Amino acid sequence: MSPTRKKVSKQYMSTESQSLRPTIGLIEDQVHRMPMRVYYEDTDASGIVYYANYLKFIERARTDLLRILDITHSETMAEEGVAFAVRRCEIDYLAPARLDDELEIESRLVAVRGASLDAVQTVKRDGDDIAVAMLQIACIDSAGRPHRLPTPVREALTKMVPVISPARRN
Repeated sequence: MSPTRKKVSKQYMSTESQSLRPTIGLIEDQVHRMPMRVYYEDTDASGIVYYANYLKFIERARTDLLRILDITHSETMAEEGVAFAVRRCEIDYLAPARLDDELEIESRLVAVRGASLDAVQTVKRDGDDIAVAMLQIACIDSAGRPHRLPTPVREALTKMVPVISPARRN
């Protein structure tokens, strides 16, 4: 085995008590954190993550944030007749991610309004920011027109927005 190759820990070996389940991350202090690994398919010819794939990474993290809050895209579309669409996305690429890197996506909701929400998502490697995205996400109906967030969805999302005391707003 090459010195740079890590051994797979026995904790990842199958046991009868384990169940196979995708990792959806966790929420701590109103921040959703989700681990990801960079695979060959995510990279370009030079072995770094192709810039558009960061958008896929943060989309997966937002979807799993919703899933933890008991909101799924399929049920929201079927039961409420609405979906989410990215209206605006600004992303700063600070450092490249490479093949086999272990990344963490942090998702923070910063505002929830009647028919939209704002989020900041940070892609991290070893605790360092490597990409930061600021997004506005709209709630739309089946015709693509803005639609108010359904009440249960808005209530769940609002709990994820930190409350800033009046003294800290300056």
